[in-house]
Amino acid sequence: MVAAKEFIVAIELGSSKMTGIAGQKNLDGSINVLAVVKEPSSSFIRKGVVYNIDKTAQCLTSIIKKLENQLKTEITQVYVGVGGQSIRSVRNIIAQDLPSETIVTQDMVIELMDANRSMTYQDQEILDAAVQEYKVGSQLQLDPVGIQATRLEGNFLNILERKAFYRNLNKCFETAGIRVAEMYLAPLALADSVLTETEKRSGCVLVDLGADTTTVSVYSKNILRHLAVIPLGGNNITKDIATLQMEESDAERMKLKYASAFTDNNDIDNDLKYSIDAERQIESRKFIEIVEGRLEEIIENVWFQVPSEFYDKLLGGIIVTGGGSNMKNIERAFTNHTHVEKIRLAKFVTQTIISNNEDIKSHNGMMNTVLGLLAKGDINCAGEEVDPNGDLFRTKKEPVGTAVDARQPRQASETPQGVIRTENEKKAADEEKRRQQEEEERARQEEEMRQQEEKERIRKENSFWNKAWKGIKKFGSSMIEEE
Repeated sequence: MVAAKEFIVAIELGSSKMTGIAGQKNLDGSINVLAVVKEPSSSFIRKGVVYNIDKTAQCLTSIIKKLENQLKTEITQVYVGVGGQSIRSVRNIIAQDLPSETIVTQDMVIELMDANRSMTYQDQEILDAAVQEYKVGSQLQLDPVGIQATRLEGNFLNILERKAFYRNLNKCFETAGIRVAEMYLAPLALADSVLTETEKRSGCVLVDLGADTTTVSVYSKNILRHLAVIPLGGNNITKDIATLQMEESDAERMKLKYASAFTDNNDIDNDLKYSIDAERQIESRKFIEIVEGRLEEIIENVWFQVPSEFYDKLLGGIIVTGGGSNMKNIERAFTNHTHVEKIRLAKFVTQTIISNNEDIKSHNGMMNTVLGLLAKGDINCAGEEVDPNGDLFRTKKEPVGTAVDARQPRQASETPQGVIRTENEKKAADEEKRRQQEEEERARQEEEMRQQEEKERIRKENSFWNKAWKGIKKFGSSMIEEE
């Protein structure tokens, strides 16, 4: 393989595997996948959350080195997906009363957005704020600028994560010395890659059935209305099967071979037994009841997350993706428990992906999130060519600065939806805001001094003694002229 000069690198920190992927974007919108690396992560990432910073950093370093060896090119920065069990959404309303006959400006809208971003939640960090609508008077508007109003109200959906988890994630990349081009909310990247515009507009629920977690995203009128991560996934089914006196590895194998999300009672053979190994068997009915029992719990939790006002607005139905979407009869199980007839399995992304990698070619829904992150990338991640004959123990050149140095620090209101500012970017943006405020304060003080000096000059000019002195000078000048 010839060293690649331009490519995007994305990393997904999953509960069972950490995946690194590199790809080139073509002019027609398709993506050539150049390299894929996977490493087991269950010992340091649980429920999608980093618990061991050092081990996560080591795994990240390993993935980057393996990708570099395949690409024959150094990687300068990466795109990262943020997910995990502590992510949830909270609605918030910020209102502002305006003088009569006020026309709403963009600055007023930004002021509302900034006020919403300054909200504090105990132990929680605002990762992103999705604008729902603006209420102008009694009307809901997506863009209120230019409308006359006496009151402006912003409806926001704040997406939160525990501060400790957010800091841990940032610390991992800092420890590994890996520069982050952009952090992106993984559920939003996934939604943009598997949902159609029609589904988002007409209302739908996206369910990502993962190993340790299940992510629920509700869309209506092209807007994210709710986001939650349930700490239940495929591994819970495996553990339940293991209670039938077997190792988890055997339970996982049996789940993949025999599990069905729904089996009609008339189709269950009470005499049928499933083989654990050459010597042991279990009754099929027991196995079916355990699988269906846990799956029913997961689906009920998914449906509980859908706000009731959207029950009759899901014309796009339920879209199921992730590894769990491969279970037999999963559509029937969702229909039975939610009474939504329209169920679609999203086994692959909507983008055209060109790859020889078997995991990608299998179209099993397990690579959708990392492919969605790859599709979001727009900054070249390729560095210098790696010399195959060079020093094996060479010291990799540290990138100067951070990825955010390449652009002006963005304030919260300037950040695109789905993008999460890293801690470094937040600090840079706060510093830039502080500098601007200081400059504005200095300019204000200078203007006040100038106005004060002008007032003082006018006061002196209009004073009695000043007028008298001017009169004397004028009289003296006229006497001299007469002489």
